Amino acid sequence: MFTGIIQTVGRIAEVVPHGEDCALRIEAPSLGMEDVQLGDSIAVNGVCLTVTDFNSRSFQVMVSKVTLEVTTGLSQPGPVNLEKAMRLADRLGGHLVTGHVDGIGSITALESVGECWLLKVRAPHAISKYIAKKGSLCVNGISLTVNEIQQDEVSINLIPHTMQHTMMQHAKAGDPVNLEIDVIARYVERMQVWEQE
Repeated sequence: MFTGIIQTVGRIAEVVPHGEDCALRIEAPSLGMEDVQLGDSIAVNGVCLTVTDFNSRSFQVMVSKVTLEVTTGLSQPGPVNLEKAMRLADRLGGHLVTGHVDGIGSITALESVGECWLLKVRAPHAISKYIAKKGSLCVNGISLTVNEIQQDEVSINLIPHTMQHTMMQHAKAGDPVNLEIDVIARYVERMQVWEQE
C-alpha cells in the first residue's frame, strides 16, 4: 500500500528482456535504500513492483508481460516517480494507493496558470465513472485532487512542489499516464452489484 506522495524521481537505467517479461534496473540514489529489503514493494510510476536486488544507489525489479500490457512507462529508459511502500505508522499525506493500475490515460494539456499548473488528462471511458470532483486520482503514482471532470477529461491543479519533485516536470501533452482510481469507488460499486444479485 502507498500514499501517492512521491519520494523521489529515479531513472530506469536498464531494461533487460526475459522472454515476454523484463527486468529493470532503476537508479535511485536519493530514495534511501537503507531500510529496503529483498521482496519489498516500490511503486514505479504508480505500479507496485517487487525488489529483486538492490544496492545503495539502485534497485532491480521484474515486470511481467501482463503488467507491461496494462501500464505505461516501464519498457524503456527514462525518469520515473518512486515511492516505497508505506508503514502502518506513516502519515497518510495523499490517499490509499494500491499500485494496481486501472487504466492508461493521456495528458491532453499541461499549462502554467500563475505559479501553478493546470493538468488535463483523458481517462479511459471504462474508469471515468469512478472519478469524482474533489475526489482523489493517482496519476503516474502521484496522489492528486480532481478539480473538474467533464465526460472523460479530468482537470487537476498542480502546485509548484509537485512540478518540481515529480516527473511531471518532464511531462507534455500527448504523454500516456498510469491511472489508479480511489480504492473506495471499487468497493462501493461492488457492494451495489452484490445487492442486486
